[in-house]
Amino acid sequence: MAQETQGKIRLATIWLAGCSGCHMSFLDLDEFLIDLAQKVEVVFSPVGSDIKDYPENVDVCLVEGAVANEENLALLRQVRENTKLVIAFGDCAVTTNVTGIRNQKGDQNEILQRGYGELTDEHQWPQQIPGGILPPLLPKVLPISAVVPIDIYLPGCPPSAERIKAAIAPLLEGKLPAMVGREMIKFG
Repeated sequence: MAQETQGKIRLATIWLAGCSGCHMSFLDLDEFLIDLAQKVEVVFSPVGSDIKDYPENVDVCLVEGAVANEENLALLRQVRENTKLVIAFGDCAVTTNVTGIRNQKGDQNEILQRGYGELTDEHQWPQQIPGGILPPLLPKVLPISAVVPIDIYLPGCPPSAERIKAAIAPLLEGKLPAMVGREMIKFG
């Protein structure tokens, strides 16, 4: 694993279609976050960062969430193009999980009509789909591996802080984690 800026790994995290539970579990790393801060440079993240554009030359990116809309799709492709090691971070990224329930209810037009038409209180919302506000939905929610190649799968809903640490710690030493055994690959 190449370490660039001042010997630190360039780390990014992104949040696609999901609940942010994986990022919350990441914050549960507690004191390991202090050790991590000494060894990584966070170059992009929805947590504690206001960086707008995904950078080039990222060493590792944790990708939370599934691909549900065109913005997710574009960002994920940019991540893969500019990142050496992409980690599917949590069950939504790995399988679509809860986010993929939408797939059982029809295509994107049926979903929008149901959400903004049939289920709205006409006194609170106009019974029309808001144009220009939402990023265009894809016909189906996809796991990130359906869009780009993935280097490591880190399942869990969310993955526990211990599992996240066990996956990240070897990377800090230039090694790949051993993603074997129930404690590392159990879903849910």
